[in-house]
Amino acid sequence: MKQEICKIKMGLVEKLGVHLEDREQLAPVAARILAYVILTGKKGSTFDDMVTILCASKSTISTHLNHLKDLNKIVYFTKTGDRKKYFIINRDMVFHHIDNMVQKWKEERDIHLELKEYKEKTNTIENENEKFDLTFHDDYIKFIDGATSSVEELRNKLTNNKLDI
Repeated sequence: MKQEICKIKMGLVEKLGVHLEDREQLAPVAARILAYVILTGKKGSTFDDMVTILCASKSTISTHLNHLKDLNKIVYFTKTGDRKKYFIINRDMVFHHIDNMVQKWKEERDIHLELKEYKEKTNTIENENEKFDLTFHDDYIKFIDGATSSVEELRNKLTNNKLDI
């Protein structure tokens, strides 16, 4: 059972790594490290585990770990009597991602409102068969409002410690 879970985890490390490479503009190894840390959870990932499991050299792992720490994407903790560092996801990274997403959606919403307003004005002077259909803008604005509301609710739950990452 444990071997099957490890296999699934490594498949997800690769899949999430590819996604994070693009979304976070990270080098492939840094993205895999971040994915591994995310999937390991709050128990933390050690340097030695990452070297072994991600099949990369110590210097490569060290370089990318330091880069991820500099970017504030990961943090570490230590355990009493244990000299190892345990790397975990930085909660602030999640908040930053949510805030950026909401900001982009709000900008996109504002653009759609302006486009809709322009098209409404244009519709007052156009022939009936040349008028713009405004349904797309209405539906898209409604979608953005719903998505924004849901993500803001998630952020509030994270802020109030009602959810754990």
